[in-house]
Amino acid sequence: MQEKSFFLTFKNPKDFLAKMYLTLCFSGLSPKAPGTIGTLVAIPFAYYIASFSHTTLLLSALLISALGIKIIDHYEKEGLEHDRKEIVIDELAGVWVSIAIIGNTTLGIVLSFIFFRIFDIWKPSIIGKADKNIKGGLGVMGDDLLAGFFAGILGLIVIGILTKMESLNF
Repeated sequence: MQEKSFFLTFKNPKDFLAKMYLTLCFSGLSPKAPGTIGTLVAIPFAYYIASFSHTTLLLSALLISALGIKIIDHYEKEGLEHDRKEIVIDELAGVWVSIAIIGNTTLGIVLSFIFFRIFDIWKPSIIGKADKNIKGGLGVMGDDLLAGFFAGILGLIVIGILTKMESLNF
């Protein structure tokens, strides 16, 4: 097991920026729940971007994922252990996908956070298969993108049910 020091030692400015990117401004170095911390750090940025366009947020998540895949592949070729917990850029991409689907209302953000974290930790069905079977950067980013997609769909279902219940006037 490699130490956290990998993410705190830098060969040059490019290496510093790449490690800062993967750890989402070093929030992934949190000693407790780095994935949850990374997700929380990602939400205000998602709220801001989605206030312009949900499509822009979704496309930004995909662009960030593509760059993340490239950087992760580079470090794994140099010997970095696969899917290190300090790497939380995948949490940003996943929760951004969910928020892009549900919307950036207070309820949408809360549901995105809760459902994304549940799917990301539990890894049911295809999410778990992607996590176990896809190597490299695509594997690291892919399971979180899937978790974000399913969190977004579940969030829409919940909002639809709540809206229907509200219209019934109990």
